[in-house]
Amino acid sequence: MFVTTLLTSPMNPTLDPALVEALRNAWGGGDVVWLAPDEAAEFQHERAPDNAAEVWRSCQEQNVDLVTQTLATRRKKMLIADMDSTMIQQECIDELADEAGVGARVADITARAMNGELDFEGAIDERVGLLAGLPETVIDHVLRTRITYMPGGLTLTRTMKARGDYAALVSGGFTAFTSQVAADLHFDENRANTLEIVDGKLTGRVVRPILGQNAKLEALQDITARLGITPDQAIAVGDGMNDLLMLKAAGTGVALHGKPALQEKVDVRINFGDLTALLYIQGYAKSEFIL
Repeated sequence: MFVTTLLTSPMNPTLDPALVEALRNAWGGGDVVWLAPDEAAEFQHERAPDNAAEVWRSCQEQNVDLVTQTLATRRKKMLIADMDSTMIQQECIDELADEAGVGARVADITARAMNGELDFEGAIDERVGLLAGLPETVIDHVLRTRITYMPGGLTLTRTMKARGDYAALVSGGFTAFTSQVAADLHFDENRANTLEIVDGKLTGRVVRPILGQNAKLEALQDITARLGITPDQAIAVGDGMNDLLMLKAAGTGVALHGKPALQEKVDVRINFGDLTALLYIQGYAKSEFIL
């Protein structure tokens, strides 16, 4: 049995019941269940549709996200999430670079790295090198004045953890940021890279080993093994190509407002919803959310 979820932006909830009913009828689905009025609905059906890609594109033109998955396995026991441009709305290294006066140069490198155009390790070395000499106090300044959380993130972690699920933040960014973000958003653990600091200043180097795409996959495998579950029982979310292996290995891998190169390679793409979309596609109704 399959389940298809349709959802749209919580800021502009305009999911058309006629669209949901038409798709349900076309795919021979059961009763429509509204998870949130005007925002998210789902229906079950026996067969995977042949025209899913075409229908997805049509829904995107109407600002609607469409996700079809196996019903029996959609509810997960673990969340594993990227941080930059996923749980927060910024790229931390770009914000640090602005403070160093090299923001445009670093932002360009970041964009190309996240779209898979550059080697991640080389790109992070090049960008961090441009931060040499910044006082370490700039990290707290950026956290206080520049970092904002992605809508729905705290609701996502609170709701899953209320069921006893585990939440891990795994970032190619820096522990100086993930430790604070993980605490604020109630993650159980966080993993990231470490900026080298000597005499109160950034040296422009990253402590080895660098956590990149393979390390995110290893984190998923290590944490699930420690918890006594399998990667199939995890839902993963990210936005860049360094998240690809983690997303492909998880039971459900979600590209949240993902870079074009990533969207081409994953099945679950959320372009209009926020992080609460990860609850809707697991079958949670909005009335079950813990705000």
